[in-house]
Amino acid sequence: MKKLIRIFLLASFALAGCGIDHQPTLSYAFVTDAPSASATPTPFQPVLWTQTPTPLSTLPTASLAMLVHTETPTLTPAHTETPTPDANLLINTVAPVPTFDSQVLNNGQDTVNFLLIGSDRRSSTGSTRTDTMVIAILRPSEGQVSLISVPRDLWVSIPGFENNRINTAYQVGVSSGYLGGGPALLEETILYNLGIRIDHTAMVDFNGFRKIVDTLGGVDVPVSCSYTDWMLIDPSYDPQNEDNWYLHTVNSGVVHMNGDLALWYARSRQKSSDFDRGRRQQEVLRALFAQALQTGTLARLPELYNNLNDSIETDLKLGDLLQLARYAPKMTNADIRSYYIRPPVVYSWITDGGAYVLSPNQELLSPMIAEALSPSAHSVERQSIVIEVMNGTRIANLETLAATRLNYAGYETRIVPPERQDYAHSVLIDKTAVQDRNFSDPIFNALGIAPSSLISAPEPASVASYLLILGSDYQPCFHPETLEN
Repeated sequence: MKKLIRIFLLASFALAGCGIDHQPTLSYAFVTDAPSASATPTPFQPVLWTQTPTPLSTLPTASLAMLVHTETPTLTPAHTETPTPDANLLINTVAPVPTFDSQVLNNGQDTVNFLLIGSDRRSSTGSTRTDTMVIAILRPSEGQVSLISVPRDLWVSIPGFENNRINTAYQVGVSSGYLGGGPALLEETILYNLGIRIDHTAMVDFNGFRKIVDTLGGVDVPVSCSYTDWMLIDPSYDPQNEDNWYLHTVNSGVVHMNGDLALWYARSRQKSSDFDRGRRQQEVLRALFAQALQTGTLARLPELYNNLNDSIETDLKLGDLLQLARYAPKMTNADIRSYYIRPPVVYSWITDGGAYVLSPNQELLSPMIAEALSPSAHSVERQSIVIEVMNGTRIANLETLAATRLNYAGYETRIVPPERQDYAHSVLIDKTAVQDRNFSDPIFNALGIAPSSLISAPEPASVASYLLILGSDYQPCFHPETLEN
């Protein structure tokens, strides 16, 4: 089991490498379906990279306040995922001062916080881009994990340097000779802007992720919402030749993915957005976690361990991982809470250099971070509720998609075989003795099913509290960011 935890953590780190773009901006060959120009990031180099860095810990309080202004930037509509240029838009180059209470900033020592970084190292330029960042907050005593997807375009204050996108902080640390290099400056940036202490970092590349998935024999990903995007005809083809691309669709269902397909699914964004990509990355990460806990994986742990060592750069030692190993047996996907820094937690605006970035809405961001760092009262309450899930239709894997959705909401689930498969409408059977709508209504909210579908059938001897029977009216596509954790 200890080796299993080591492999899962390494697999989690590798997933963070799935967000970097090698896809070209397609132009004349595809007219109506061509990805928009806004999908390609505007290069924006900080002008102070060559200055001597000043570590955050050595700056006086007054200096910290001078790193940012308090002026609020003019914003484009709060829920617009792709900002629209506006010649009359008042532009700004500064981010608001982050405001977090001392409890969030200090964060105690009851969590272990990991920063999972996806890198795109280019030998021709010597640059390292960190376009994928996932913060994993582990609460060992509760057996809970919070995952926070951080968008690469988040406009932040880089301590000792100018404000910039968060995905530039690592390279600033490398180029400037910052003490501790890129990881240290990125950690300081996250602490200053998000109030999250980073204990360990791990950086991976594409090949490491492919190795993990392929060594596992592939990964079964519950795809709740079908997804279409540009894909290389073959991974070996030149990505700069637009004739080598075609539109590929992954339909809703449980999809078995090899390394290449999982990498494409987790990092594509030409026809979607960075926010949707963050959702899919966590979707794959959860699937990898479930895969790593399957019994059949144990025999292949030595192979996994040997293949991953040369693909991941991390400060984690074997002893660190062994200390965490004892918490694995009591964890399931219902113990993982998902958070996404996306609209309306951020809003889009334009710098005076013409860069499209995301500015944080502190009134929404601060409480979200505080919730992610705190133990979940809902998880304790909901995990005492076992929901049996039965597929009452002939639609394949509908029960797995519904169970996954309930896991996102913090419920423990158990799939049971169907008695019949001709249900037109979904129903929830309440087996509890109390028959309390305060418990059943949140289940309906999580599933998107009308509360009128409740059937009262007390069964005190039942291990499960509820039985969900899925009908052909059930819609599996959902938005995890809307679920209450």
